[in-house]
Amino acid sequence: MSTKPSTRSTQAAPHVVRIIGGQWRRTRLPVADKPGLRPTPDRVRETLFNWLGQDLAGWHCVDAFSGTGALGLEAASRGADDVLLIEQDAALVAKLRQLKEQLKAEKVQVQRGDALAVLRGLPRASKDLVLLDPPFAADLFSSALAAAAPLVRAGGWVYLEAPSQADGAELEALGLTLHRHLKAGAVHAHLLQRAPA
Repeated sequence: MSTKPSTRSTQAAPHVVRIIGGQWRRTRLPVADKPGLRPTPDRVRETLFNWLGQDLAGWHCVDAFSGTGALGLEAASRGADDVLLIEQDAALVAKLRQLKEQLKAEKVQVQRGDALAVLRGLPRASKDLVLLDPPFAADLFSSALAAAAPLVRAGGWVYLEAPSQADGAELEALGLTLHRHLKAGAVHAHLLQRAPA
C-alpha cells in the first residue's frame, strides 16, 4: 500500500483493518509497522465495493502493491473467482501467505515481485478489476495505470489511489474513463472504467 502522512494526531497507520463484507466479513487484518505502508481505510473500501456491487462472483482480479492485502481480500471475500495479490516486500508476502492459509482462500494467489513487471506480463483483457495503490512517495501512478489498462476487459474496472486527481487526458489516452471519485484526507480514490467494446 501507499505512503501518506497520518492525518491522525501522533498515531501512524492503524495496526488493524477489517474486511467489510462477504464471507470473511469482520475478519481483522494486521497492519505491519512499516514505513510507507498505508492501508486503504475501511470506509473508503466500503465505498469502493458499494460502487462495484456487493457480489463479485465470476470476477478475475489483481491487487497490485498489495501491502496488507485488504483490497484484494475484500474482493475475494465478495466471491471473486480469482485474486492475484502482488507484493515486493518479503515480510509482507509471508504475512499474505499466512492470511491465505488462515482464511482457506483457495481462489487467492500471492506473488512476490515488482508489481509493474508482473502486470506487464499478464495476458491482455484478462481481468475484470485491477486494484492500484502504489506507494505515494514512489510516483508510480502513470506507470501503474499504463500497465493496468491493457489487462482490463472492455467494461472492466481499474481502482486507483493517488495523492491528486487523475488527469482526464491521460486516462482517455489509456482507454479509461472516470466513473467515480472521492477524496478522503490526502487520498484521491478513483474508479475508472475501460471503454465497452
